[in-house]
Amino acid sequence: MKTQVLVLGGGPGGYTAAFRAADLGKQVTLVERYPVLGGVCLNVGCIPSKTLLHVANVLNEAKELSPAGLKFVELEVNLEQLRDWKNKISSQLNSGLATLAKQRNVTVVNGTGRFVSDTQVQVDKEIIEFDQAIIAVGSQPVKIPSFPNDDPRLMDSTDALNLEDIPKKLLIVGGGIIGLEMATVYHALGSKITIVEMQDQIIPGCDKDLVKPLMAKIKKEYENIFVDTSVKSIEALIEGLKVTYEGKSAPESAVFDKVLVAVGRKPNGNLIDADKAGINVDERGFISVDKQQRTNVKHIFAIGDVVGNPMLAHKATHEGKIAAEVIAGMTSEWQALTIPSVAYTDPEIAWMGLTENDAKTQGIDYEKAAFPWAASGRSLCNGRKEGVTKLLSDKKTGRILGAGIVGTNAGELIAEAVLALEMGANVEDLALTVHAHPTLAETLGLTAEMIDGTITDLFIKKR
Repeated sequence: MKTQVLVLGGGPGGYTAAFRAADLGKQVTLVERYPVLGGVCLNVGCIPSKTLLHVANVLNEAKELSPAGLKFVELEVNLEQLRDWKNKISSQLNSGLATLAKQRNVTVVNGTGRFVSDTQVQVDKEIIEFDQAIIAVGSQPVKIPSFPNDDPRLMDSTDALNLEDIPKKLLIVGGGIIGLEMATVYHALGSKITIVEMQDQIIPGCDKDLVKPLMAKIKKEYENIFVDTSVKSIEALIEGLKVTYEGKSAPESAVFDKVLVAVGRKPNGNLIDADKAGINVDERGFISVDKQQRTNVKHIFAIGDVVGNPMLAHKATHEGKIAAEVIAGMTSEWQALTIPSVAYTDPEIAWMGLTENDAKTQGIDYEKAAFPWAASGRSLCNGRKEGVTKLLSDKKTGRILGAGIVGTNAGELIAEAVLALEMGANVEDLALTVHAHPTLAETLGLTAEMIDGTITDLFIKKR
């Protein structure tokens, strides 16, 4: 079998690359190891997790409405029905992708692909020859070898999303985004949650002041949150998994019904026999690329998780388009000024551009303002007051450098800040933009007004 463009991997980056290349007139073959397109994100990641997080948010909102005089009957969870509902949403999107591939005449080959040479990939027993290739093989959860990984009570994120049962006591190893999102789901469904994080805060890549409202909320709700602590060992017992900790103030060992390990993901670059094509893969499994997504082999490109952090679907899709366009002869290259990050916790946390930690490390002279959602009418109407919108700007020019939002729908709200940074907007631009009232979106404009010195919704003493 011969093809002009071979795409290895059918996740968000892979199918976007395949579809864009086809739209630009290329004959495309897309190789995917699973029987459906969508990759980790659609099948065992972003989409099913957000489906369950929606359920969690509804349950949490129902509980929080008791001060308004609304009380709901005790929760009954039909796990089988919940799983079916979650799977149905993924299936709808799978079907949509299959249709899009068919409409574009993209040939989809199911199976595991490995390079045979720099012009051939073997998929099971079939050899596919290509003129150009795009590697989009993604990543997988990190497993800790010393843990009892063959015990079904020890889960990774994929296992957790299968929702086999609701453990009474659940330990989550890793206080990053994936672990905290799963904590949100399982806590809403009735599990007692303990989180252990080896660094000094949850969501280590995020500014501490943005994490603070989430930490304050879940500290009251979860059984334990241990930072500066790691898991020394996990022993499989009949009654559960016995966990021993280590760290400055490590707690006593404890037994849990289940343990979710969410300590990060590793790229799949070492699983495709890339060396047979002459492609450089580092010891961690990452493949180096230039701004046009080219590997060291000029006609082979790579995108998504396998080319480096951040391992986010929205980064992969943009990279996929770039690779396809370069293959088609266009002069595209990676020019994004920022990639937003979102933790879909309760409350949500989103940030983009420079973090305050980054600005301090780089010695950048910046202005900062943080608008408290306790002064937002819309947030109070929603029964929430813990949110914050933060803005960083260049002290001399006023240009937007970064933003962070913690609160309801922060992941949606961060988009305006991303656009502002990409368009080179300054604080005055945001302050003079008329935002609808009462909305959560107006908190970004109000934060800009704080730096601009024009805010009336708060009283700030003049310096």
